Formats: sequence, structure tokens, C-alpha cells
Amino acid sequence: MANKINPILKSYIPVVEGIAKTFGKNCEVVLHDFSKMDRSIIAIANGHVTGRSIGGPLYESLLKNVLDDNIQEDKINYTGKSAEGRVLKSSTMFIRDEDNNNIGCICINFDLSELVVSKRVIDDLIQTESSDLQNEQDESTNRVNDVLTDIVKNTLDKAGKPVAYMGKEEKVNIVKDLDYQGAFLIKGAIDYVAKVLCVSRYTIYNYLDEIRVDSK
Repeated sequence: MANKINPILKSYIPVVEGIAKTFGKNCEVVLHDFSKMDRSIIAIANGHVTGRSIGGPLYESLLKNVLDDNIQEDKINYTGKSAEGRVLKSSTMFIRDEDNNNIGCICINFDLSELVVSKRVIDDLIQTESSDLQNEQDESTNRVNDVLTDIVKNTLDKAGKPVAYMGKEEKVNIVKDLDYQGAFLIKGAIDYVAKVLCVSRYTIYNYLDEIRVDSK
């Protein structure tokens, strides 16, 4: 008669499905029973990732560790490849009984292949070469007093939003904060802040007029 599944391991079967459904079709989750090494897989979800199914054996590397009792702790976020060459991010978490003996494990294998391809495409898209425009920006920044540069950087950091996503009101508030800190007393501040906020120097003057009228 076939061996019964240990109740502790049986309680993990719903966890297998839950993890797989949470992370989608690229996430394989496998439950192993160490009492039957040659057919240790007792539950599996998204087995297409490595081509395995219920009744399959432990991987040789894991089997050796189990047989040698060479398991000290869980293995989290290690990388490998499937037989078909899929790039995998894996974790192995061991399951212990009341006497702290290893009786099985849950293995998670996330197929990163599509993400690796996407990353390469994104890297190619965002790669830039040094340009005259960048050189001009660097020279401009170098001409501005370091104190002004720091004030503007810290003020933008506090805003917590890229300039490209700022509306007029947010830019006015940036200028108001800079004015309060005395930034516009520094030579070249108007032109520098205008460049950073992607507006004209006349717009900065208009913002300052608004701010100072409101504060009267």
C-alpha cells in the first residue's frame, strides 16, 4: 500500500497553490516528501517551468544534501537554470517535524527568462551617449555657486517628485521655499532655477511676483 502523506506535509499542499496563484504562471512551487526520495514530489503548481509533475524525484544536488544530512538552513534567492535553459530564481525552505527532523521542503522556482529579456531591452532604450547638451548642462552647473546647487537639490528632494511631473502650483511652492531660504540672493540663481524647473527666467520672475504679493 502506498505510503500515507505526513499530516504536517499535507497541511502545506494548499500553500503550494496559494503561492503559485499569487505570483502567476512563471512561478513553480513544489512540495517534496523526504520519505520517498525517488518520487518525492507530492504537490506541484506550474510544473511547466521545469517540466516536472507529481511523483517526480528530488533534484540530484538536493538529494545529496538530504542523504548526507547536510542541511543547516533554508536556501533563499539562489539562481540556476532549468533543463530547457530557463533562468530561475529559486528558494528552498525545509519542513521539520516535532523532533526538528527534516521531513520535506517547499521549493519555489521563478522563471526570470522573460524579465531578463525585458531588462536588456530597457537597458538598450535608456542607454545614452555623452552629448553637447549634457556638457553644456555640466558647465552651467559648475558655474553656479555650490551653495545654491545644494539648496536647490535639497528643496527638490523634499518635494519628492520629478520636475517633469510637477504642475505650476508645485513649481511655485518650490520657488517660494527657495526664496525663503535666500537662494535668489545668490548670483545666477534665477537662470539656474529656471533651467532646473524647465521654465523660462521670466516665469521665475512671475512666480516671485505672485509669492511676494500674496505675502504682503
